[in-house]
Formats: sequence, structure tokens, C-alpha cells
Amino acid sequence: QVQLVESGGGLVQAGGSLRLSCAASDRTFRTSAMGWFRQAPGKEREFVAAINWSTGNTYYADSVQGRFAISKDNAKNTASVQMNSLKPEDTGVYYCAADRGVTMNLRNPNEYDYWGQGTQVTVSS
Repeated sequence: QVQLVESGGGLVQAGGSLRLSCAASDRTFRTSAMGWFRQAPGKEREFVAAINWSTGNTYYADSVQGRFAISKDNAKNTASVQMNSLKPEDTGVYYCAADRGVTMNLRNPNEYDYWGQGTQVTVSS
């Protein structure tokens, strides 16, 4: 079974930067889209960013627009998100997700077929 492995989480000061990466364990895995979601304690999981693998089109939550940038590596089915100007409200567990099929709405977590274990991001004030 395909496993998604996230890396790059950690503790940073407000205004700092962090880069998260997500890689599929199976090198033959083909994805149509990859996305990032996050979940703060006691809150619902929320969309952060996503990328369409075929077109390269990117999508962002309003709360991270202009601060986060998602990118992909076609050969390795790897997606990364560069997070700049981090705020305390960005704190949470960040999950990588991949969709094998045609995705209608990349902001919807129900569209995704595989999920990573999550990586903690903590932004201190």
C-alpha cells in the first residue's frame, strides 16, 4: 500500500519560515493531485494548499495566500510547501494527501485517497 511520508515540521518563531515535504513510498505511484491540510487541537481539519499534478495549478486557503507556496517534483511524486511569515495561528499538525483520480475540488479532504501520518508545526509568538 502506498504510504505518504511528511518531513520538515518543527518549532519556529513568528515571522520565520519552514519547508514541508511529502513523498510517496512507492516510486511507481501516480497521483493526479497532492495537497496539504492542517489540524489544530480541538479544531476541524482545514485545507492549506494543493497542486494539480498535470497542470501545475495551485490552490491556497485565504489564510495562507501570499505566505505559502506549494511545488512538486514530477519524477518522484513529491510535493513541498514553503511556508513564510509564519504566525502562531499556523500551528497544528500538517497532513499530506494524494488523489489518484480526477479531482473536482482539491480543497475537499474527501477527494483524497491517501494520507500521511502528519508532522507538527509550532509557531511561537
